[in-house]
Amino acid sequence: MSAIGRYGTCVPSEREHRVIQLVAEGLKNREVAEAIGTTEHVVKNYLRVIYDKLGLWNRVELALWYESRRSPSVLVTQ
Repeated sequence: MSAIGRYGTCVPSEREHRVIQLVAEGLKNREVAEAIGTTEHVVKNYLRVIYDKLGLWNRVELALWYESRRSPSVLVTQ
């Protein structure tokens, strides 16, 4: 099953995508809040909305969702 079939076709807003990116990089809610200039409570609300929108349950699934949609990285051979 493709990643799109698994996760649906909902598209996060720009702000939600930034939160997703920061969470996928391993930042904690407090660190995400500092990075986007808001409070930890607002970040928790964003995550609830994002999980509902994408049909996900937790940060791990969110990180996997994010990674499945990133453009393929260029492999460097030596």
